[in-house]
Amino acid sequence: MSEVISIRVRRELKRALEELGIDYAEEVRRFLEQLVARERRRRALERARSLREAVEREAGALPHVAELIREDRDGDSR
Repeated sequence: MSEVISIRVRRELKRALEELGIDYAEEVRRFLEQLVARERRRRALERARSLREAVEREAGALPHVAELIREDRDGDSR
């Protein structure tokens, strides 16, 4: 199912879009889809950072990934 979103633009802008053959409805749809995807990624990253901070507060600072890899490699060579 789809919904209708109405926007108001300057008359000159609409004429220019039509003269240039730009499918503005499709461009607006694409922009809104990208905006939603970008915002979802941003919020997921924000949640992940918050979780990491909470874990660090509970368990102490977590080692950097490079440190973990180095420890693993050093352990294999013994």
